[in-house]
Order: sequence, then structure tokens, then C-alpha cells
Amino acid sequence: MPFVKTTKTNAYFKRFQTQFRRRRENKTDYYARKRMCIQDLNKYGTPKYRLVARISNKRVVAQVVYSTTQGDHTLGTANSQELKKWGLTTGFTSYAAAYATGLLMARRMLNKLGMADQFTGVSEVDGKDYDVSADANAVKLSRRPFKAILDIGLTRSTIGNRVFGVLKGACDGGLHVPHNVKKFPGYVKNDDNKKGMYTAEAHRDRIFGCHVDEYMDKLKGESEEAYNKQFSKWDKCLKTAKVESVEDLMTKVHEGIRSDPAYKKVTHEKKEVVYTNKEKTLIKHAKGEYKRDRRFTYDQRKANVQLKIKIARGEN
Repeated sequence: MPFVKTTKTNAYFKRFQTQFRRRRENKTDYYARKRMCIQDLNKYGTPKYRLVARISNKRVVAQVVYSTTQGDHTLGTANSQELKKWGLTTGFTSYAAAYATGLLMARRMLNKLGMADQFTGVSEVDGKDYDVSADANAVKLSRRPFKAILDIGLTRSTIGNRVFGVLKGACDGGLHVPHNVKKFPGYVKNDDNKKGMYTAEAHRDRIFGCHVDEYMDKLKGESEEAYNKQFSKWDKCLKTAKVESVEDLMTKVHEGIRSDPAYKKVTHEKKEVVYTNKEKTLIKHAKGEYKRDRRFTYDQRKANVQLKIKIARGEN
């Protein structure tokens, strides 16, 4: 057998440290988190706020979070499922929904802090870059705008990613989130990769879901069956909201968010559970019965053991 070089010595294994659980699960980038949370000692416990943007299979979630030695604390939260209130019943993970969620988060936070009247954000959504810290009207105020740092977790920061829709919505809503336009839809790099061009109109179309309208019209002209198969939920949503297009719907959603961004807890009516047997394992409901298993009591387990013993002995 030829000589084999040892690449990992005993000293290596003595130095080896297991990564944190959330790092192993690809949930938290602690290298980035440390730099977003760390604060100078002379700030005397002043927290650094993070605008946390997360996108699951069903919704977009935006939160304002700050860290302490005891753990993270959430100052405010919003998710795209809340947009049902203003007529959006589908497409909860789209770019348009991400922007609306960021806008809802911003207006809700400023309302909570009593800053909504001072920092109103943009009057008209046009896709142009807006920074409240550079707004001439906001600079004149004695109070500084609420600052938060964007936290996208382990999401790939590609151009046009939906997490940047949350960022744009929060900025247009009046929060100060340091950023540039290089990650927004509508930004195109030049061949030399030194300086690109940003088209605000393209970003505006993405915010209002104009690309969805275009594809819906195209597919409807080609095949009614294919249109119903792919856009039946959108079609039902537009008819219920009494609007002609996704752009009109998102305009309605933005107006609703600005008029009343407060969170209202949904209360569900508790229904009485009706059991149909003594053991309470069969539950009656509108469509019939279904079984819910329960743990055996001590007497039942004891009886089962005696029954198995009799069967093993051949006794009746």
C-alpha cells in the first residue's frame, strides 16, 4: 500500500467546532447576523432594528425585529395573507404582494410609534427610488425617521428578488432602510459591469402586477381552457373585488393600507364538539363522522394485556 498523506491531523479534530443548529439547518447566517445586530458600547443599550423579509410557499412575512441578550423581540409584523381585507385573495407570494406587505409593515409601524403623520412616504407609486432620509420635507422635522436594516436571511440577493419588493414597499411607506437600486427589477447591468441603468417604469409595472395582466390577456386570447386552468383564482379575485385588472386591484389595496393599516385580530367562533360514543373517539360533523384516537386508560391497557394472555393460551 502506497504512502497516504494525512490531511486532517489530530490537532485539526481538537480545533473542530460543531456549527450552531440553525446554521446546520441553513436557517441563520450568523456571520451576517452578527454584523446586523452588533452595536457600539457608547450607544447604551440602543437596539439596531432589522426589517426581516421572509417568503414561504404560502405568504410573504415582514417584521421589524431587534436583538437583546435574552433573544430577539418583534416590534411589529405583517404578512400578505392580511391583504384579503382589501380584496386580494390569491397570489400571496407575488412581487406585488411583497410590495404591499412592506407598505403595510411601514404604515403600521409608524402608526404605532406616532410618526405616521410626519413621515407619509410617497404620494404616488411610480417606481422611482425614494429615501425618506433625503426627503426635504422629512429633513426639516425635529424627529429623525425610523431606521431599519434589511435582513433577507439566506435568500439569494439576485436582481428582482421579491424580498426587495418588501424593501421598496417599506421605503415608500416612510421607513428609512439604507439601500440602492441595483437589486430592483428594472436595473440592467452594462457589459463592463461597472455601471448599470435603472428603469423606474419597469419596476412600477412589477409593483402593480402589470406583467400578470399582460400574460392573462395573452393566454385568454390563445386558449380559454388554458386561461381557466391557470388564472381561475385570479379571475374570481378580480370579479369579487369589482375591478378590471390586477393593476386596479393593487391600487385599491395600497389605498386601503394607507387608510387603515391597523391589525385586527380575527376571532373564530368555537363550535361545540359532539361525540357519538362513550369513549369519545367518534366526532360528528356536517359531512358525517371521523375518528380521533385517544390514549387508553390504565384499566383499558390492563384489560388488553389480559385479553392477549387468554388468546396466547388458547382460551375463549
